[in-house]
Amino acid sequence: MSHLEVENLSIVFGGVHAIEDLSFDIQAATIHSIIGPNGAGKTTLFNLITGLYRPTAGRIRFEEEDVTGQPPHRLAAKGMSRTFQNLQIFFRMTALENVMVGRHLREPKNPIAHVLRLPSQRRSEAACRARARELLDFVGLGAYAAESAGSMPYGALKRLEIARALAAEPKMLLLDEPAAGCNPAETREIDDLIQKIAERGVTVVLVEHDMHLVMNISNHILVLDYGRKLAEGTAAQVRSNPEVVAAYLGAQGQQEFDRAQG
Repeated sequence: MSHLEVENLSIVFGGVHAIEDLSFDIQAATIHSIIGPNGAGKTTLFNLITGLYRPTAGRIRFEEEDVTGQPPHRLAAKGMSRTFQNLQIFFRMTALENVMVGRHLREPKNPIAHVLRLPSQRRSEAACRARARELLDFVGLGAYAAESAGSMPYGALKRLEIARALAAEPKMLLLDEPAAGCNPAETREIDDLIQKIAERGVTVVLVEHDMHLVMNISNHILVLDYGRKLAEGTAAQVRSNPEVVAAYLGAQGQQEFDRAQG
C-alpha cells in the first residue's frame, strides 16, 4: 500500500524551479531514501511534504487523503513527524524533558486540571514521563535521562532528536540527514536505530549523504537532480546507474558508490 503519493509536484522560488513536476510514491513500513547533490531539492521536498512550504503545483496524498498545503501541526496529528538538518534540541532541558515535549500532541489538554493539579493530570504526566523513558531506552540513551542535553555528545543528540520525533507516535518519520556530522561509530548506531524503527512498522523517509548508510538500509531510493527525478529503484539499481554516479558525486562518484557497496 502506498503510504505517501506525490503527484506532479512543483515549487518555484523567484522563477527558479526548486522542485519540478516530481512524482513518486512511498510504500508503508519501508525505508525510502532521497539522495542527490547539494541543491538538488531534497530538503525543499521534505518541507513540501511536511507542510512548511505550499507547492506551486501538484498534489500530496498521505494515507490516501489529499494533504496538499496542510500546515505542519495538522500533518503531525495525522501521523507525520520529522527531524531537521540542524539540531533543534532544548539544550537547557534534560534528555527526558526533551522527549516529553514531543508528546504534546498525544497528551490530554485540560487547562483546569493542569492548574489545579488534579489526579487525572498527575496520572497523565506520569504516563508521559514513563513513555519518554521507554523511548530513551529504545534509542540507547536511557543513561542520559536526567542529564542536561547541553552536556551530551553530538551523536547522542542526533538520536535524542529522533526519540523526540518518535514521541509523537508517527506513522511516517522523515529524517533530514540524521548522520550528518557523526563519526563512523555514531553513524552505525543511527543505521541500527533506523532499521529498528522500520521493524516496528513506521515508514521511514530519509535524506542522507552517507552512501554506505543509504545503500545498507534502504528498500527504495529516489535520486533528485536540480529538483527533478533522475532515477529511482533499489540500491543495486541506483548504484549501477552511471547518470546517478555522475550527477551525485562527479568524478569521485564511482569510488564512493563502490565503497558503499562494500
